[in-house]
Amino acid sequence: MSPSAEALNDPHSPGVERRERLEYTIVSLTRLRQDVVVAYCRLAGVSSVDQRDDARTHIDENTLRSFCQIMVDYTAMGHFEIYQRIIDGKERRRAVKEVAAQVYPAIAETTDWLVDFNDKYDAFDGSEEDMQLLAGDLSRLGEIITVRGELEDRLLTALRA
Repeated sequence: MSPSAEALNDPHSPGVERRERLEYTIVSLTRLRQDVVVAYCRLAGVSSVDQRDDARTHIDENTLRSFCQIMVDYTAMGHFEIYQRIIDGKERRRAVKEVAAQVYPAIAETTDWLVDFNDKYDAFDGSEEDMQLLAGDLSRLGEIITVRGELEDRLLTALRA
């Protein structure tokens, strides 16, 4: 067996460890994104077509806070576990750097939007004014989460290659 083949099969090899950590991070980020989508659906009242109430005008403060916490965890994990390595110039693979150059500016915009959403609703009290603002922002929030996921998937695919 060649030295490089031995390194691939050696669980103590730094390359194997790095790949395993990366795969774990990608899987964790993807699961956290799924949690965000599920929490968003609960927040927006679309968890079940049968239970959907178009006249629904009240959102529970705890449901919003729970959603925001999951969303912040997801946003932070993506930034500190995936994007920061690329921003710091530690990624050497050309294909990853090319995809990152294409998608990262838009991912950064979604990060700004998600952080702004969290800050805006940090003091949410369920007042009529808050409810009207939130109702207007929920549709855009769903779009932002969708776009971010699509962009992220392109980058994660490149990282896995």
